Amino acid sequence: MWGRSRPAAAPWSPADLDALLLSVARNDAAAFEELYDEVAGVVYGLIRRVVRDPAQSEEVAQEVLVEVWRAAPRFDPARGGAMAWITTIAHRRAVDRVRSAQAAAEREERAAQGAIEIPHDEVAEQVVDRLERERVRRCLEGLTGIQRESVTLAYYGGHTYREVAELLKVPLGTVKTRMRDGLMRLRDCLGVRAM
Repeated sequence: MWGRSRPAAAPWSPADLDALLLSVARNDAAAFEELYDEVAGVVYGLIRRVVRDPAQSEEVAQEVLVEVWRAAPRFDPARGGAMAWITTIAHRRAVDRVRSAQAAAEREERAAQGAIEIPHDEVAEQVVDRLERERVRRCLEGLTGIQRESVTLAYYGGHTYREVAELLKVPLGTVKTRMRDGLMRLRDCLGVRAM
């Protein structure tokens, strides 16, 4: 389809192509068929050199020839010949297609990288940590002195229940009760659901 040309007739002169395009500008469908036959191969070849992909090249060539039909009234032979006008349209469309494909590939690459690399916001993390520590501190203050002392020694001091009992000089069962009651109050204060 794209390489076809008129049967062994003499090639059109630039002036003949200008006249043909001017006829197309007046909605002459027969003139457009003749123009199409004459320029389709050149248009496709030019686009194929820029776009490279045959299927996309055909698509762009079709878009160019439709644009030639629609834009023909804007053709001015005083500013240049028909073939130059048509190949300029073809080249611009081909370059636009390549740029569009490159932009799409870059967007996909950025999206893929963004999905993998979530930026780390250290300041926000520090603020959240500080707020959580303050909340825990307020809840600890709501415990009785004995509960607070037991929980602090066990969780912040790193002591076992037995070591807490020895440090406070109270029976192990008493420490376990204080810890259980203190942790339940902390859970309620912090709004943590029971497991």
